[in-house]
Amino acid sequence: MNTLLPPLPSAKADGKTGKVPARRTAPGLDCALFSRKKLLAALFLFANCPLLTAHCFAQADVQKRIQKQLILAENGSTVQLDEGRFTFTGSLSLEDKKAVVIRGAGVDKTILSFKGQTDGAEGLRVSNAENIVIENLTIQDSKGDGLKTMNVKGITFRNVKVEWTGKPGPGNGSYGLYPVQCQDVLIEGCTAIGASDAGIYVGQSRNIVVKNSTAHHNVAGIEIENSTDAEVFNNDAHDNTGGILVFDLPDLVQKRGGRVRVHDNRIRENNFPNFAPKGNIVAKVPQGTGVLILATNQVEIFNNQILNNQTMGTGIISYFMTENPITDKDYYPYPTAISVHDNVYERRAERPSMRGRLGKLFRFKLKFGKDVPHVLYDGIVDPATRDASGQIRPDKRVCVRNNRNQTVANLDAENDFKAVSRDSRSFDCSLEPLKIAKVSTTE
Repeated sequence: MNTLLPPLPSAKADGKTGKVPARRTAPGLDCALFSRKKLLAALFLFANCPLLTAHCFAQADVQKRIQKQLILAENGSTVQLDEGRFTFTGSLSLEDKKAVVIRGAGVDKTILSFKGQTDGAEGLRVSNAENIVIENLTIQDSKGDGLKTMNVKGITFRNVKVEWTGKPGPGNGSYGLYPVQCQDVLIEGCTAIGASDAGIYVGQSRNIVVKNSTAHHNVAGIEIENSTDAEVFNNDAHDNTGGILVFDLPDLVQKRGGRVRVHDNRIRENNFPNFAPKGNIVAKVPQGTGVLILATNQVEIFNNQILNNQTMGTGIISYFMTENPITDKDYYPYPTAISVHDNVYERRAERPSMRGRLGKLFRFKLKFGKDVPHVLYDGIVDPATRDASGQIRPDKRVCVRNNRNQTVANLDAENDFKAVSRDSRSFDCSLEPLKIAKVSTTE
């Protein structure tokens, strides 16, 4: 194993005088190295470059070299990243490119570490581009978002891990994988760990596939927000605060999402304490949430295993439940046309989380004890969706049918929870299945 310094020779007595000379430092080594600051720096070097290979001593040069590759990359080219652990003090970026592949040697083989980052808001940022592929690499400990793409038409994340390696906390970056205002988004075989908002997040985008990926120890494992035509399947969301979220929020450029299919996922044990910074919308997500649908439309949840989420298996709520004011006149705060069918629900007989505002709701208003229904609907209805007889129009209903171990409750939040009902008959309906969402990518 290489070492930082050559070993010091043992001191020997002088053959003539018989005296042992004072021990000298290694050639070229000033004793000031062992000042407190330099000693800490040396320890940091050992921690981050355990093999102490040559590239560990030239990380600034590596950062310049990789950024130069990204700047000079020609359309249609591949930027190949070597195997190794590389540390950066600032963001990397790719802008205004077409058909560029950024490829590492493999997950946990090419590691881009931003621990101690001082410049930039993301680890890697791609913007104003077309048909970009990012694959086979790991991004760690960015100051802000791990991997953000914005205004990209055709973006593929494949075999990418984004993680914060310390204890999950509000100081972690908000998002792991973060495509926003993109079209034709493919996320496959990816992993997200430790995000203080969402591990895998797709916002204000259209034509989306998230598949074969894992999210754990985030606040939200996977989130689709203000986005249309999304397919979320064959993923494993576990040990987050909330497993999979489908949200529409106000004050965003793209106002309404919908046509989201969430199916064939394992959504389990999402009971991790919420560590989102105060003021974030996801800070209101109760610990122990499997699936949460907030104020969005045309969502189909089916063929999932939704297991042992302490507080709710599936929640369907309006924005009014957040208790945040609505100032966006174009925002629609109600969930409509929601279908929950053919899922498997299991839940241990235990009390839901009592933390936060929703925790107090469970404690003082709902009083389910340990027998919490798997599907909870807040019961707040848009008056405009009712027909002349006062019934909700068939195409706007919330339908819950054919789920194993199915239990459901209408919380009657519209009337201060006065008539909470566990009668599932009002939910026994079906909606037209949504069309499969597809992405168009060229590789």
